[in-house]
Amino acid sequence: MGEATAITVILFVIFFPIIMTPVLMSVSARSEKLRNILAVITSAVTFLAVISLYSMVVRGDILQHTFFELLPNLEISIRLDVLSFSLAVIASFIWFLCTVYSIDYMAEEHGGSRYYPVLMFTLGSCLGIFLAGDFFTLFVFFELMSLISYILVVHEETEQALKAGYKYLVMTIIGGLALFFGIIITFEIGGTVSLGVGSIIDEGTLLGLLAFVCFLIGFGMKAGMFPLHVWLPDAHPVAPSPASALLSGVMLKTGAYGMFRVVFNAFSVEVLQTTNWDIVLGVLAVITILLGSAVALTQNDLKRRLAYSSVGQMGYVLLGLSVLNDNAITGAMFHIFSHAIMKSCLFLAAGAIIWKTGKRSISELGGIGREMPYTMACFSIAALAMIGIPPLNGFLSKWTLGLGALDANATVYVLVLLISSLLNALYYLPIIVPAFFEMVGENEHGPALRFNVRDAKPLMLIPMVILAIFTVIFGLSPINFPFDLSQMTMDFLLHGGNL
Repeated sequence: MGEATAITVILFVIFFPIIMTPVLMSVSARSEKLRNILAVITSAVTFLAVISLYSMVVRGDILQHTFFELLPNLEISIRLDVLSFSLAVIASFIWFLCTVYSIDYMAEEHGGSRYYPVLMFTLGSCLGIFLAGDFFTLFVFFELMSLISYILVVHEETEQALKAGYKYLVMTIIGGLALFFGIIITFEIGGTVSLGVGSIIDEGTLLGLLAFVCFLIGFGMKAGMFPLHVWLPDAHPVAPSPASALLSGVMLKTGAYGMFRVVFNAFSVEVLQTTNWDIVLGVLAVITILLGSAVALTQNDLKRRLAYSSVGQMGYVLLGLSVLNDNAITGAMFHIFSHAIMKSCLFLAAGAIIWKTGKRSISELGGIGREMPYTMACFSIAALAMIGIPPLNGFLSKWTLGLGALDANATVYVLVLLISSLLNALYYLPIIVPAFFEMVGENEHGPALRFNVRDAKPLMLIPMVILAIFTVIFGLSPINFPFDLSQMTMDFLLHGGNL
């Protein structure tokens, strides 16, 4: 693929879903079925377009293209490298599956004419973040994504949803202002905010520290980092379940991606280590991991437990970024893939359970595995992967992160990973075990049914099954596309290598 073709594909990937937004709004008034089909086609074509860029990435090619300058050295630009491709491919893939899931899920929900256009606009905005060529362009798409996804948070229009949306909006504004301030400082120090110039800030000055703190607030808020995670446990439970899966599986990763760019493009490994700012990131990561896991234990609402789990899991990525060696960066990158797959599967399964039974309390879900066996099987596989049971993908990401911590002689981080896995088991097993083994009585036909429901509909079940299968395939199997991409990303970021 030539450079001109790649530029065209990248623009298509970003703007095709955005352009389809008014089309879906127009079609909704005439045919809901056509609108749904167009939404699925849009997400599928976008995913395939992203995949078409793989040939460039695997060769080690880097594309940096400026469209125009707003001010001297302040540009609107795009960039394709292995890091941006990795995030774009997992985001577009999960988005496609969640769009398919939405067809049956939203069939009996209100607001479909608003939901699908917003879903596609948010997809384009997310891909714009991952494929931006400078921090300013990234900021523009980051704000678009953050503001438009507010509509997904408040979609149900209940009092609880509106309160959660208000908190989300306030935190988004705070994070956006901090991010904007950090970009201004970076531009003042380095004279550019382009991602194609290496590290922009090469000294640990007080002004540089202020930029680092601003980036931590801006991107850390979106990633669910302590103490900026407060919006997340309220927003995820009230959103429609496919939107919850995207909030956790994809949109949290925009914050993680931003931190990758901060560490390796705004600053450098040497600057962070000589100033000990990496230790600050490590401490915040440890608190985020342990706090998210501990609070998840106390939650009886199924989706709130999953939301707090996401807080803890994103701490793993920050932990890898704080250690900054080969295994740690590989583990952090692979955990982005793993968490997107595992947590999306969990939220989709939880959504199917709530949609079928109307029950959200974990204490009321005993025996649900007997009535929704395929849904609960998918949930269980993803939950075991989150705990870190081999040979599932969650084990591989934790193993690699642990090796990175040992390589850095940071044994305390290994202990944190072990404690976190124990806490994961303590809050996932009480969901899985009663679902299959809690008896609710007998009748003349055998075990009595508590809910009298059937399993999820096919278009809801198929995405869950695919994600559950991927937790196995992308574990300890010899064919592991995400792990290969993670190693390529590590080599590119730490050693300037191509493969």
